[in-house]
Amino acid sequence: MLTSIIEGILCCLTGKAARLVLPLESSEPSDGFEFVEVKPGRVLRVRHIVPERQTIVTEEQYPGKEKTVCNNTDDGSPEINEHNTGSSVHCKRKITVFRDGQMVIKNLGDVLHSEILQCQDGDLEPRSTVEVELADYKETATSPDPSHVPPPPGEQKPAPPPRRHCRKPKRTVFINSKRVISSCKGMDTDVALFFVHGVGGSLDIWGSQLDFFSRLGYEVIAPDLAGHGASTAPQIAAAYTFYALAEDLRAIFKRYARKRNILIGHSYGVSFCTFLAHEYPDLVHKVVMINGGAPTALEPSLCSIFQLPSCVLHCLSPCLAWSFLKAGFARQGTKEKQLLKQGNAFNVSPFVLRAMMSGQYWPEGDEVYHAELTVPILLVHGMCDKFVSMDEDQRMAEILMFAFLKVIEEGSHMVMMECPDTVNTLLHEFFLWEPDMSKKESNKKDTEKTVAISDTLNTMKIKKSMDK
Repeated sequence: MLTSIIEGILCCLTGKAARLVLPLESSEPSDGFEFVEVKPGRVLRVRHIVPERQTIVTEEQYPGKEKTVCNNTDDGSPEINEHNTGSSVHCKRKITVFRDGQMVIKNLGDVLHSEILQCQDGDLEPRSTVEVELADYKETATSPDPSHVPPPPGEQKPAPPPRRHCRKPKRTVFINSKRVISSCKGMDTDVALFFVHGVGGSLDIWGSQLDFFSRLGYEVIAPDLAGHGASTAPQIAAAYTFYALAEDLRAIFKRYARKRNILIGHSYGVSFCTFLAHEYPDLVHKVVMINGGAPTALEPSLCSIFQLPSCVLHCLSPCLAWSFLKAGFARQGTKEKQLLKQGNAFNVSPFVLRAMMSGQYWPEGDEVYHAELTVPILLVHGMCDKFVSMDEDQRMAEILMFAFLKVIEEGSHMVMMECPDTVNTLLHEFFLWEPDMSKKESNKKDTEKTVAISDTLNTMKIKKSMDK
């Protein structure tokens, strides 16, 4: 700690910026690490694991299907999987934003409501309405009416009937599309998993998830954001704005994307997953948001400790690291410290940390932006999280169209490192989930049957009246 304080004082006196994060020693390509130049001089480290398998497409024998031959089965014999077509869900929504700060969401299509562990038998609710108050709306106090005279003491005046205000819509958005939701298995060659970390993290925080899903046969992709892990660290603050980082991830996504892609984001990384899901609705199949917070537009705080000069942050880096350990983990023992070290988390320079926090400006990512998403989304929340509250994730689940919220009681902000087995199980169940539309078809048949019986009875009544 004393060394960091001395280095901070020296950088303040000399006027030089604090030490920047430089790329770590590169790993061999056989380890699954690649270095991708998204822009000239801007290189990101990416861990890309492709399972050993062979794909054979036989359109004559299996029209419309793709066969996957896996060579790493237990008995040595090839395993053949056929991709199912999935279930088609009608996404129809009307989003109305009023001038009084209210947003009304009317779900007119097929809306799925169920817990993630029971989503195999999820019910279909054809119509539902959600009304929420916008986060950026500030209620203004109304001035008293000068013509109003209070009644004398002791005399009770009957309360007037409530007046119905005619709310004027400020903005109306219509969504009318159909989405095919299918089970994503590890041997499906058209499935890819993208893992995106948050501020101060690296792809190493996903170590348990990358190993688990790659062993199941999934193709996994996890990049280091600029200035994090082993990626290059530009020396200009503009390189760490939301839009600059989003363009980096867009390049990574376009490079590795398959036909069905699942995005898994943590903390700040959730915003980038939301951005990609909004930009590529046909390619993003499902999304997982881990401790992502409320669906509000991003705006940097002007009264934050991260607005201090980089040299001051360098002096405070030991305190910031301890604060992150205390707030990011439910326990602060030797195991958690080791996990933090192994995950290479919160190991960025003060310059990068300050630029990342100051660059979190994304006004488009408001409630309406999130409400427009039609992709199924799993929300994972650590009960002991001190960065993101439970109310924020509940608000996110309320606004999203297809949202399943799961709370892990023993987890905190870094829940994927604290409870890897639980998180891996939840993610895998969500990947394999496919909506059961049999109840919808059954209800449709019952309705048609009722209408047919009603028409028959009406015909019989008309015939009897004519006979009379």
